[in-house]
Amino acid sequence: MSIKGHLATHAAFALLACTSFAALADEHAYTEGQVVNVSKVRTLDGHFDDYMKYLDTTWKQYQEAAKKAGYIVDYEVLQVEPRGMDDPDLLLVIRYKNWAALDGALARGDEISKQVEGSVAAASQSMIDRGKIRRLVGSSTMQELALK
Repeated sequence: MSIKGHLATHAAFALLACTSFAALADEHAYTEGQVVNVSKVRTLDGHFDDYMKYLDTTWKQYQEAAKKAGYIVDYEVLQVEPRGMDDPDLLLVIRYKNWAALDGALARGDEISKQVEGSVAAASQSMIDRGKIRRLVGSSTMQELALK
């Protein structure tokens, strides 16, 4: 067999192998679902109800505005039992349609801040004030993988 024949055979085999691998890659056991952001909050002693009042007013207004605008799918607040001083007692959960829904989040957040609190500066001051009643422990962003 000539060199051209060997090259053609190898090229055909490589193409067939790549096509087979691509077909296998399409056969995932899951589909990509919503993207979920979970903020972990620890309320300071004696301020749980104060923080819950904030969540039920200003925070909820932010989430409802974002939901109405189509920026988020849904949101919820979960109370958790802290095991230690550095564990959260609340989880703030926000659901997005997909990762692309996070593109441009800063500008959209500023738009909602102006709508809810009047200005970005006022929203920043509110964040400083909330630091007196709660501590952010951390956050995680993850994607649901729905099994087929």
